[in-house]
Amino acid sequence: GYPVKLVEGDRLLEKITVFDDLQNLTQEKDLMSLPAYETVNGTGFDVHRFDTSKSGPVMICGIAVEHPCGLDAHSDGDVGLHAICDALFGAMSDGDIGSHFPPSDMRWKDKASSHFCEYAIDRLRQIGGRVLQIDVTLICETPKIGPYRQQMREQIAKICAVDIRRVSVKATTSEQMGFTGRKEGLAAMASCTIARPGLDNLPASDDGGVS
Repeated sequence: GYPVKLVEGDRLLEKITVFDDLQNLTQEKDLMSLPAYETVNGTGFDVHRFDTSKSGPVMICGIAVEHPCGLDAHSDGDVGLHAICDALFGAMSDGDIGSHFPPSDMRWKDKASSHFCEYAIDRLRQIGGRVLQIDVTLICETPKIGPYRQQMREQIAKICAVDIRRVSVKATTSEQMGFTGRKEGLAAMASCTIARPGLDNLPASDDGGVS
């Protein structure tokens, strides 16, 4: 005596009870050819030295951070976004930031690094992939990252078109060792986890990577 409501089903939910059910399913070419997704991780690293002939601020993860001097760089020198770009390209087996945006090309002179990240995200979309997690570690004695951390997370999420809960920004020092310890520059490491179609469903580029 209860009302019955019909809902639209999905052919992927067809149950297998007897052998004939399995045989019929394997004969459905459109079902069997659906792309299988895989989870892939890529890493990136970038470093820039401080340029005492330039005044700050410096760009870090898309945020202008107060600092007495600027950075020695062809673009805006954003180590955080550059590391993210290389991590994304690495996860896609798609070269590196230098192969897509060579420093010898004056088109990228003083270019905002957000452009490079947006380009990498667009490449990921073209192969049917999406970002699962972005994790950045900034390495420097100066400037202090803590006051800017949340802004950086928000900016990365905006640039990469992901939920902020998928973005992590961490900071550490090198305990006054090396070039970062001497306050000569700053560095960044990034790890990006993506979901992308399996290799059987991806076109191959001439260099063996993903086109």
